[in-house]
Amino acid sequence: MAKRTGPKLLRFDRNLGARLVAGADEAGRGPLAGPLVVAGVLLDYDGLRDHRVRPLALLNDSKQVDPATRDELYRAVLACAERISVHVYPPGVIDRDGLHRCNLAGLRAALWACQPADVCLVDGFKLGPSAPPHRAVVDGDTKSAAIAAASIVAKVTRDRLMRRLDALYPAYGFAQHVGYITPGHSAVVRARGPSAVHRLSFQALCYEGEEAVA
Repeated sequence: MAKRTGPKLLRFDRNLGARLVAGADEAGRGPLAGPLVVAGVLLDYDGLRDHRVRPLALLNDSKQVDPATRDELYRAVLACAERISVHVYPPGVIDRDGLHRCNLAGLRAALWACQPADVCLVDGFKLGPSAPPHRAVVDGDTKSAAIAAASIVAKVTRDRLMRRLDALYPAYGFAQHVGYITPGHSAVVRARGPSAVHRLSFQALCYEGEEAVA
């Protein structure tokens, strides 16, 4: 049974003493295929009470909850957030600009899209002076409700995109592993070559001697 972690995460944000708290997080840094998705969520703690906050009881880092709970939390976040932003970086852009650069750009864009905010929080990374004033929170998706909410939005959005890509490239099994490296995924890439949505800049043994296929 999922733990009621939401109250602790919400308390972390409320203890900041701010009304409008923005959080940003990403999904898809590690996969071999598919996009990087970065999300921002703005929560208004003056209005986030009673019936509006109860659906967030199980809120947590997206990796800590099962898919069914993630879907429920995704709907809850959409219903209660003051503002949400989503930024998608396709594999070609990741290959051209680099994963970390795309990630930082996405986190900055997500926080800017959630303005005005009294406090901006991001999971782990300092984003430099071109971002809004912000705090980097280590393991923030397990501490802050705003960051965890962004984690949920990013993960659910990316998983849905990967299921659509599975329909376009059914041989690769994207619906099951959502682009991460598994023995089965690597075996298909070795046999067929990478698809047009694989990240060719990644160093992967299954890429050796292969070129992308349409």
